[in-house]
Amino acid sequence: MTLTSLKQRLGEREILLAAGIYDGLTASLAAAAGFEALYVSGASLAYTRLGRPDIGLVTMSEVADALSLIRDRVAEPLIVDADTGYGNALNAQRTVRLLERAGANAIQLEDQTFPKRCGHLSDKTLIPTAEMTGKIKAAVDARASEETLVIARTDAVAVEGFDTAIARACAYREAGADVLFIEAPRSEDQLAAIARAFPRGVPLMANMVEGGRTPILGRATLQALGFSLVIFPGGIVRAIAKTARAFYETLAREGDTQAFRDRMFDFDELNAAIGTPEMLALGRDYEGETR
Repeated sequence: MTLTSLKQRLGEREILLAAGIYDGLTASLAAAAGFEALYVSGASLAYTRLGRPDIGLVTMSEVADALSLIRDRVAEPLIVDADTGYGNALNAQRTVRLLERAGANAIQLEDQTFPKRCGHLSDKTLIPTAEMTGKIKAAVDARASEETLVIARTDAVAVEGFDTAIARACAYREAGADVLFIEAPRSEDQLAAIARAFPRGVPLMANMVEGGRTPILGRATLQALGFSLVIFPGGIVRAIAKTARAFYETLAREGDTQAFRDRMFDFDELNAAIGTPEMLALGRDYEGETR
C-alpha cells in the first residue's frame, strides 16, 4: 500500500507501523507484506554494510547511497535515520537536501554529540538544547517540500532524566520539528507520560528494540497511549543474523545445505519474491518495440 502523504497519514487516528529495512531486498519484502511506510535504519546499515555496531561509523554518503537504491525499488514512504545530521546545523542542512533528493519522506535527527551511539547503549552524551533547536530550524529551512517531515529525537532520558527529555522535546517542537521522538523510555508508564505531555495532534514516535531499554508494546497499545508512529527498526537484522549464523554453522558442519532447506527459499522461490519473471517479461516487451 502506497501513501500519497506521510504527513497526512500521521494526522489520522490509527497509528502507523513502519518496518525497519536496510536495502532493496528487505524493502521489497516489507512492502509486499503490506507495510504502509518503511524505516531506513542507520543501525541496520552499520550492522549489515560494515558488520559493526551503531556508534557513528556510517557516513552521510553511505546512507544516501543506500536510500537511493531503496527508493529505486519501492514507492512506499521512507523514514530515514540521519543520526546527528553528520555535524553542525550547516551539515544538517546538506544532509536534509541530499536525503530528500534521494527519496526520503521523513528525516530523523538526534541530539547526541558526534560520534553518536545507539539509543539503547550506555554512556551517551548530548549537545545543548539551543544547538539542537538551531539544527532543527536549519533542517526545516533546507527541505524543498513541507511534505518532507523532520523528526526530532532526544536521547535525554538516559543522560539528563525524563523530565528534561520532555522539556527538550517541547523545545524541538517549538523549533519546527514535525514529529517528536523521545528515545529509550524505561517503562510503559514513561511511554504514557510522554503521550500525556503533548496535545493529541502532535505526532509522537515510539521505537521498539528487542532486548533494548524500552518494553516492547504492540501497535494497538501504543495507539491507545497516543502515539502516531511506531518503528521496529532492527528486528529484521536480528532475525537474519541469527538465521545466517545457523545457516553457516550447518553448511560448515554438514558440507551441504540439505538440513537447512526448510528454512530457505529455493532458486525459483527467491526469483519469484524479487520479481524476476516480471522483469524479464518487461524486458521482452521493450525488445519487441524496437524490432
